[in-house]
Amino acid sequence: MPRPTWKGYLKLSLVSCAVALYNATSASERVAFNTLNRKTGNRLKQLMIDSGTQEPVDPTDRVKGYEVSKGQYLMVEDQDLEGLKIDSTKTIDIDSFVPQAEIDEIYLDNAYYLAPDDQVAQEAFAVIRDAMATRKVVGIGRIVLARRERMLMLQPRGPGVLATTLRYQYEVRQDAEYFADISKVELPDEMLSIAEVIIDKKSGHFVPSKFTDRYEEAVVGMLRAKQAGQVFEVAETPAPSKVVNIMDALKRSLEAEGGGDADVRRPRAPSKKPAAAAPAPAAEEARKPKARKAR
Repeated sequence: MPRPTWKGYLKLSLVSCAVALYNATSASERVAFNTLNRKTGNRLKQLMIDSGTQEPVDPTDRVKGYEVSKGQYLMVEDQDLEGLKIDSTKTIDIDSFVPQAEIDEIYLDNAYYLAPDDQVAQEAFAVIRDAMATRKVVGIGRIVLARRERMLMLQPRGPGVLATTLRYQYEVRQDAEYFADISKVELPDEMLSIAEVIIDKKSGHFVPSKFTDRYEEAVVGMLRAKQAGQVFEVAETPAPSKVVNIMDALKRSLEAEGGGDADVRRPRAPSKKPAAAAPAPAAEEARKPKARKAR
């Protein structure tokens, strides 16, 4: 069983149960590098240097500092921070329940799995989980992680709960200042139709296993080649050409996706005029051109 990141209690009003929080994602499988001395090949160690004396500082003499003015710091001891024990240090108290659709995805931060920490907690945990699932809502609570209190979104996930930390409003930059210079563009119907067909042809379902970390694979290939004393060559990826004619680029994109003009033609609306009656045989015969006699 993985080691929990946090242990405490999940609380809904007067109902509570012991829970454990586990990291839902991991970067441990990624390639990691150490910094070496090019001349000796030895690994380098980082030292904390006093900016005034230029001397290394022993770990026991290191302390946190908050800059109150330029060059002036207020020392903060670990016990000062440890004394700030608020409820969410050991308890996730669900403050409210909201429709998940109301939470803008930009607020989502890190994902965790929340599970009962013992057999006694199973029933209370199941009550909270299943009630949220029935009402189709997510719970919003608070938790202290790494000495910071974070908002936490709780949503049922199978037999457990997916817990996602949320960013505070002050941490999220408003999009208005970044989108202010985007002009309103009136697009031709044909251009949109072609783009929609391309999207339809490339539509499917999200299958994470279809995507691989190509940069990570290239790094591993390079390391294996260097270890074997081989030269690792990477094929150059041509830079995208500057699009001058959007319509032409869309049509060529459609051809590349196996489509053609027929794919974007919209069916004609049925005519509102009554259909003409079929001509009588005699009348039809009369309309045929008569053969000329040879002279």
